[in-house]
Amino acid sequence: MVTRRLEMIFQNAAGRRTTLAVLDPREDLLEADVRAAMETIIAKNIFTSPGGDLVAIAGARIVVRQTNDVITM
Repeated sequence: MVTRRLEMIFQNAAGRRTTLAVLDPREDLLEADVRAAMETIIAKNIFTSPGGDLVAIAGARIVVRQTNDVITM
């Protein structure tokens, strides 16, 4: 089984990184789409973290994971 996850990485007010993950992102996702979503999250202060508000974009990535069962019941 192959799974995909979009990880949006933000810098918080304390200067540390915080990651928000979205399972099964669209296949045709563009950098501009992700950047716009992240900028909206920051501007509207939608999420906070233990280190305070999210204040800047630190990066984003799509993680693809393949799992192969060896034994199934």
